[in-house]
Amino acid sequence: MLKPIKSTKVYEQVVEQIKEMIADGTLKKGDRLPSERDLVEQLQVSRASIREALRAMEIIGLIECRQGGGNFVRDNFENNLFEPLSVMFMLEKRDPAEIIELRRIIEVETTALAAERITDKELEEMAAIMEALKNADNEDAAVKEDKKFHYAIARASKNSLILAILNAVSSLIDDYIKGARMEILKEESNRTLLSAQHEKVFAALKGHNASDAVNAMKAHLDFANEYMSKQQKTSLK
Repeated sequence: MLKPIKSTKVYEQVVEQIKEMIADGTLKKGDRLPSERDLVEQLQVSRASIREALRAMEIIGLIECRQGGGNFVRDNFENNLFEPLSVMFMLEKRDPAEIIELRRIIEVETTALAAERITDKELEEMAAIMEALKNADNEDAAVKEDKKFHYAIARASKNSLILAILNAVSSLIDDYIKGARMEILKEESNRTLLSAQHEKVFAALKGHNASDAVNAMKAHLDFANEYMSKQQKTSLK
């Protein structure tokens, strides 16, 4: 049940109560929130505080506002337009090496989970991505398929938190993939190497071999990270 609020940071406590209702199952994905008027009456706060809280929840991707329909708990968190972690990283001008570390920590183990849990349908979808990547007629198209490849692995892990984290920093990851490919493909011979690395990851997934999947993904990321590190050292000179 909603409780009256007495605090200087009113909107934050409104957000906390909505989050608690989601956590305990009172509100579920796709559910409509009480109207602004009902929230004002139940929480005993101003309409301005309610609107500030709703705006904050919409920005972090917790709810969505449907014109003429009210506010709803999001039923799909994969394609949030707002990425607080990415924005924070860019505003604070953090070291790009942190992205390298994050990818290594997350994606290697994610690939192990995917190898154990990937379905035949997901393997078919990944095979199609591999084919599209191989036949891409320009680098923009190749970057798009490369991104799909990595996100498909995350989905195949069947771990919603991993996918949520990757989506929360998707702008950073996407820019990293694009930048890494640009650096790597300055040497044309690397195109074949890059393709072979993707093939090794896919083969391990297809064979449901977690150990091989880990080794293949680690080798792929280390290869990309080597070139991105070179780029960063050059830019600092």
